[in-house]
Amino acid sequence: MASPKPSVLKRQRERKRAEKAALKREQRAQRTHTRDGDVAGSDVATSDELAGYGVGPAPGEGDARRGR
Repeated sequence: MASPKPSVLKRQRERKRAEKAALKREQRAQRTHTRDGDVAGSDVATSDELAGYGVGPAPGEGDARRGR
């Protein structure tokens, strides 16, 4: 049996490259989405996390400091 024609092989290579590029785009989009979103392990602590560490004003305490 003869091997596939070069044009068939070329289309297969192009399809494989396109699939690989699409996969990379999806992975990059997921990385930027998780970097921008509020994800566990992020570098910025929430007010609940700060209160848990005893840092920052307690709930309702901020209003008393303003004289209200």
